Amino acid sequence: MSVVQQQTITPLFLSDSAVSKVRELVEEEGNEDLKLRVFVTGGGCSGFQYGFSFDEAQDDEDAVIEKDGISLLVDPMSYQYLVGATVDYQEGLQGSQFVVQNPNASSTCGCGSSFTI
Repeated sequence: MSVVQQQTITPLFLSDSAVSKVRELVEEEGNEDLKLRVFVTGGGCSGFQYGFSFDEAQDDEDAVIEKDGISLLVDPMSYQYLVGATVDYQEGLQGSQFVVQNPNASSTCGCGSSFTI
């Protein structure tokens, strides 16, 4: 008799600064239905790149990560590249932006929005 091990899927995480910025942007728009969507597309200088948008519509297949009343949406294709990652909001010399801290990326480019698996 063999023992089958269950694999635990690590979810995505939202940093406190990302939650605060999303809340601020949603309040500015005056639309409580807005959710932050993160996605992965082909391209960029390292092969894949992250994208962010605000979306009212949630697809049935979307993964939904909620924290402090804020929702993050991820489509199934992108989710596989983002398992265990943290979506953060950073302000620095290069400006302010949402960034992904992704443990799955074997390398990233200098801009921080492109990565390789």
